[in-house]
Amino acid sequence: MKLFKSAALTAVLVLITSALMVPTQAQAHGVSMFPGSRTFLCWQDALRENGQILPYNPACASAVNQSGATPLYNWFAVLRSDGAGRTTGFIPDGQICSGGTGGPYDFSAYNAARTDWPTTHLTSGANIQMRHSNWAEHPGKFDYYITRNGWNPSSPLKWSDLERFGSVTNPPKSGGAGGLNYYYWNAQLPSGKSGRHIIFTHWIRSDSNENFYSCSDVVFDGGNGEVTGVGPGGSSPGPDPDPDPTDPPPTGDCTATWKATDTGWAGHFQGEVTVKNNGTGAINGWTVKWTYTGGQNFDGSPWNGVLSGQAPNVAVKNATYNGQLAPGASTTFGFNATGSVPNPAPSLTCTSP
Repeated sequence: MKLFKSAALTAVLVLITSALMVPTQAQAHGVSMFPGSRTFLCWQDALRENGQILPYNPACASAVNQSGATPLYNWFAVLRSDGAGRTTGFIPDGQICSGGTGGPYDFSAYNAARTDWPTTHLTSGANIQMRHSNWAEHPGKFDYYITRNGWNPSSPLKWSDLERFGSVTNPPKSGGAGGLNYYYWNAQLPSGKSGRHIIFTHWIRSDSNENFYSCSDVVFDGGNGEVTGVGPGGSSPGPDPDPDPTDPPPTGDCTATWKATDTGWAGHFQGEVTVKNNGTGAINGWTVKWTYTGGQNFDGSPWNGVLSGQAPNVAVKNATYNGQLAPGASTTFGFNATGSVPNPAPSLTCTSP
């Protein structure tokens, strides 16, 4: 319970700080949370338990060095109060991810054409649940685009690089405004995609001219929503897609069990997962995965684990200090979550290298 209170207090203080830093002319806020936008995933990468912004990811660190930490405390505020649904001819090429330079914060550093931004791994043609922050709620539509085949990820993003693949108006939401709640809808990813791309989401309010802009870095490699490039060691490429047949086989056999440990908050709960080595040899690292089906999400970062796959397709890896488990040994990680407690409990899988 002590960990829960500490994590909850940190989250509340950070959210209050963020709210106090929002200018009065900006009344609605939100960027893509899945696939995670550059500002959202850089915020997740950089936010420490004491509320400081100290990125691990090199692209996020470069952006903070250029424009400071204030944009990440306001990760949800990539906006233009005069957007009015405009695209080409309004926001210049090369400034699409920041919504140009006319917003309340300087997000220009997040236009950088580089390949080490936090990345979501997807499968071409798959159906996914897209999620967009509803930090403040307003009616409107979401247009979403993807870069064309042949786009060069090392060149500045231009409007001619993008093709729209869907739109949704007034989608449902996971909970009330603020915090880490979101609008959500199902979308089919375009087929025939491979390698790195950007998914660009344009939120067009119907009750004002205010618009919001999100660039999400993705790679089509058969992934299921895993995120790399977030947190310490997060820039690793993930599991080897073509392992060497001479590599030694796994020496352990891990299992994972779930329980809800605190359900006292309406619309929130605390969860705990126990990872155990049931094998005959030691485990040197583990990953636990599950799928949420009721719109649940994380409220902050887990403790004693590293988030490597966003909801609804969750993946949590071991921390640097609890990945090695002797036969019969176990460890736990915990998290705060939004939404109702899953019923039935999700089915967990545990893998070890």
